[in-house]
Amino acid sequence: MWMQWWLWLLLGLFLLLCELLTPGGFYIIFFGVGAVVVGILAFMDWAGPPWLQWLLFSVISVGTLALFRRPLLRMVEPSSRPHEVDSLVGETAAALEDIPAGAIGKAEMRGTSWTARNVGSGALPRGQRCRVERVEGLMLFVRGE
Repeated sequence: MWMQWWLWLLLGLFLLLCELLTPGGFYIIFFGVGAVVVGILAFMDWAGPPWLQWLLFSVISVGTLALFRRPLLRMVEPSSRPHEVDSLVGETAAALEDIPAGAIGKAEMRGTSWTARNVGSGALPRGQRCRVERVEGLMLFVRGE
């Protein structure tokens, strides 16, 4: 039995709808595009017999998947920008409490209280300014100025 052009279009639209309803990965969309293209070719009577239509569907679907999936994912996924906390290195903080050498305490920077580890050789008295040497997670590694 010949696969009618409108059946290909319905299959394509159904597959495109399935892509919208499933969590991403962008696989089904390319099979939907393949079915729509074969439906258009069948409408114009260029698709040939059913075996050729299925072959065209397979080649177009897998070809578009191989060519366009990775660029599509790159456009949709957020880019890996450097973390803004890395910009805190070199900033000045103020000890909110006495922090002995090698100990953990609290420091204030940019109006926010941070957990801070004193990496210097001397104690940081409360209110002393200190320089941020590195950031790991939510902890500042500071040294007295």
